[in-house]
Amino acid sequence: MKITLLRSLVMAGALLCFGLSQAQEVSGTVSDAVGPLPGASVVVKGTTNGTQTDFDGNYTIDGLDDDAILVFSYIGYSNQEIPVAGQATIDVVLQEDAQALDEVVIVGYGSQAKKEITSSVVSVSTEDFNQGVVQEPTQLLQGKVAGLSVVNRGGNPNQEPVIRLRGISTVGGNQQPLVVIDGILGGSLNSVDPADIENITVLKDGSAAAIYGSRGSAGVIVVTTKRGKAGQPLRVSYNGQLGVSTIANQIEIMDRGEFLAVGGNDLGSDTDWRDEVTQTGIAQVHNIAASGGGESFNYRVAANIRDTDNILINSGFQQFNFRTNFTGLLFDDKLKIDVNAAFTQRDSQIGFNEALRYATSYNPTAPVFGDDAPFPFNSAQFGGYFETLGLFDSFNPVAIAELNRNDRFATTLNYGVNLNYRVTDNLTVNLNYAAQNIKEDANIYYPTTGYWRGNALSPTRRGRADFGNLERRFRLLEGYAAYTNSFADKFNFTVTAGYSFQENDFNYNYFQIGDFPPGVDFDFSNNISAAQDLLEAGRIEADSGREDGDRIIRFFGRVNMTFDDAIYFDASISREGSSRFGTENQWGIFPAVGAGADLNKYLELPNVNLLKVRAGWGLTGAIPPAVGLYQQIFNVQNGVDGQSGAATTQDNGRAANPDLKWEEKSEFNFGVEFAMDRFGATADYFIRDIRDFVTFANVDAAEFNGFSQRWQNSGQLGVTGFELSANYDVIRNDKLTYNTGVIFTQNKNTLEENPQGDQVDGNLGSPGQNNTNVIRIKEGEEVGQIWGPVFSGNVDANGTPILLDINGDGELVTGQGSALDDNADFRVLGTGIPDFEIGWTNQVTFGNWDANVFFRAVVGHSLVNSFRAFYEPIIGSQASYNFVNTKLQRDDIRTAQFSDYYVEKADFLRLDNMSIGYNFDLKETSYIKGLRLSLAAQNLFTITGYSGVDPEPSLQDGGLPAGELLGDDPTDQIDEIQANPLIAGIERREAYFTSTTITLGLNVNF
Repeated sequence: MKITLLRSLVMAGALLCFGLSQAQEVSGTVSDAVGPLPGASVVVKGTTNGTQTDFDGNYTIDGLDDDAILVFSYIGYSNQEIPVAGQATIDVVLQEDAQALDEVVIVGYGSQAKKEITSSVVSVSTEDFNQGVVQEPTQLLQGKVAGLSVVNRGGNPNQEPVIRLRGISTVGGNQQPLVVIDGILGGSLNSVDPADIENITVLKDGSAAAIYGSRGSAGVIVVTTKRGKAGQPLRVSYNGQLGVSTIANQIEIMDRGEFLAVGGNDLGSDTDWRDEVTQTGIAQVHNIAASGGGESFNYRVAANIRDTDNILINSGFQQFNFRTNFTGLLFDDKLKIDVNAAFTQRDSQIGFNEALRYATSYNPTAPVFGDDAPFPFNSAQFGGYFETLGLFDSFNPVAIAELNRNDRFATTLNYGVNLNYRVTDNLTVNLNYAAQNIKEDANIYYPTTGYWRGNALSPTRRGRADFGNLERRFRLLEGYAAYTNSFADKFNFTVTAGYSFQENDFNYNYFQIGDFPPGVDFDFSNNISAAQDLLEAGRIEADSGREDGDRIIRFFGRVNMTFDDAIYFDASISREGSSRFGTENQWGIFPAVGAGADLNKYLELPNVNLLKVRAGWGLTGAIPPAVGLYQQIFNVQNGVDGQSGAATTQDNGRAANPDLKWEEKSEFNFGVEFAMDRFGATADYFIRDIRDFVTFANVDAAEFNGFSQRWQNSGQLGVTGFELSANYDVIRNDKLTYNTGVIFTQNKNTLEENPQGDQVDGNLGSPGQNNTNVIRIKEGEEVGQIWGPVFSGNVDANGTPILLDINGDGELVTGQGSALDDNADFRVLGTGIPDFEIGWTNQVTFGNWDANVFFRAVVGHSLVNSFRAFYEPIIGSQASYNFVNTKLQRDDIRTAQFSDYYVEKADFLRLDNMSIGYNFDLKETSYIKGLRLSLAAQNLFTITGYSGVDPEPSLQDGGLPAGELLGDDPTDQIDEIQANPLIAGIERREAYFTSTTITLGLNVNF
């Protein structure tokens, strides 16, 4: 002890003697109450000069002035500041911070201490993610972030979820949040395996997202992947999961006996069609990763394999993902190099959701195979399957699933390099280059024996093959500098300024060919030269498109300031230009500002760690959904005989709009954060105003040279909302911990201006309800109003529902063409957007055991139950179709008439996720450093009064279905390919059946 002390004194004296002529070096260890903390941050206060501790908690930092102050930090621990004051060795023991007030959070182009952030930002780490077989990253967050909705109705693994952050953010532009992966803007979430994610940060309000420009107008999701640590020896880990999925819910229909009792046609069999087209889903996930590092570098390499069989037969996917990252330091640790690369290959069997639809409506007495028909039937003509010939919209669901094929093959390659150079202790410069290439090939095949879409009865054109491919290329080049300084011991600031260049290139091709030789059991998509369409003019359908040079250039700057470690101020501005506008309107300016204060610094409330109020405002812009929409477009009309030339036509064309400009979203947010030792809460209230939607609108043809449509700016939408999150450590001791947390989300979306006028939309479709629109879009009203007549509860002698004279004028006006008339007997039957959502998390640890139980409730929304509207009435002419048999079914209703009778409240409480795990104790000499077993369950039960398939909100409608290809209808406009967020609240008949998944997990660390 004396020798150590003497050595320290001598070293300190020597450093003091030479302090005027050379910089000082300090080393030491950083630990907590348990042991060393690898990866802890050691930074010179007011500068960017810093380092991280190695695997044993050791650090060394040089280039220090004698008056320097070292800041020691680690996620989940309170920061410590220690003056160097001539010391050569500084050992620090960090104290746990239950509320993680000093946690460093990744924000746009940098990071901030959590307590200094003036906007609404939520960070979710690995331990808080949803457990079980998680097929895509947003499932990790479902119900975990107030204001974030992640909805995949039915849970189809081959369909991307709808992601909404604080309600509707645009009507005509990008509706999904921007994704940033390891600092790379615009990355695809499909390129990241959930097992590789360390943290996800959600930037919710305009002031937080404004630094990212137009691409952040719908919010920002920042993904940080797992990395190796400096000084860490090679470590290898394996994570494996085996999941089993079974159907959780499906709408009730009649069995054979019930069907015959109401007059159904008897074909002699007893078939449970839904059982025939579904299966027990099996999912396997295997992840192996290797990580490590030395004094000046770290790395991680991971490979992931996923093999999933969905609950719909002949559907699923196989995915391989490889990800690597490397960080190295050069030039006396002044240059930091980050290299990231990822490759994903996914082979998907999309299947056909129509098989689930027809399994609901197909005759339950019909046989699966034609050989079992009660009358002579040519089975071979239909691939061996039975078909109810001559009926409209009636197809064997097993034949749909078994005979046809719908495959996708996709590859995604990401790579990026970031160079960070510390010019001085106060100034750093960054250069970032990244690229992403996505290629997708699709093949859909309907054989000549297929009755559904294969035209097995056609004398001229049997069989069909659809081919599609697309490619998206994205390039990003960014440079920015950050200057950090402080003065007067109380004032700290960081100034960031930079430039960003982004370019997207996109192209696609589609063609359809058919009329293959009948009677041959062969997949002619592999030999399309046999198609007789090649011999007939006008048979082949084709489409293609290309968008090159789609560029965004942005100049941005930001100032972050802190005074007295309690008062915070941020301001940013972005000048952004997009090639999607004409030359006069390409550029927009988007500012943001925020301020906050930790009032407890001055109030000094007992047992209170934080009482922060903050407010922020930001303006962001949104660009059109495609390139060149401001331009005039003609179409080509070919000669009838193919020889007489072609001419331009205005059919499906559009007028030019050189004045097309940026859509703008202004958002104000006010928040309060409160924290004690065991309790923490955050509340936010926001007001969002969206103006000048970029939409496809009808215009006066006389005014626009014969064109009746064009893209223009019109409309205004207002969103207000309140969000609350709170958590409490109920029990916290050495043996047992129990933490519970609640999030609450409420928002209201109001269409304040609608130049297109009031409309009814959301067509139910055929058969029989082609002209039935069920959603009202009205200026000054909430979005998602379900609109229709009201059932009196009585029927007439013919079984037709008697509707109410709502306005009492003695005249019953319930025709669809009169839905918006002043004297119409229609009213709001419900709303498709929920009033509020609640998530309730419970986490328990006891010794080596841990458990997590998560409930989610969604309240206030309704759904149009399309199954009931089509298949519940006992219509005599439909005796060959099955009937829906819910608790609401009435035998006396014998006419299909839409009314409030088919609109149901869809409130629900769901046990979304539950897991239990055990960490084994291992000998220190064991080659295995960690071993964990876990059991997880997803969607264990749902309590709801809704009688349909899934009570989840339907937040949008339309768009390109998952089973169809871009270009298969060349007359589709861009607005038809995109889903419409103004049409909310319809459960379509193609709804995917919900499932319950039980997962066994194994984690091994070497």
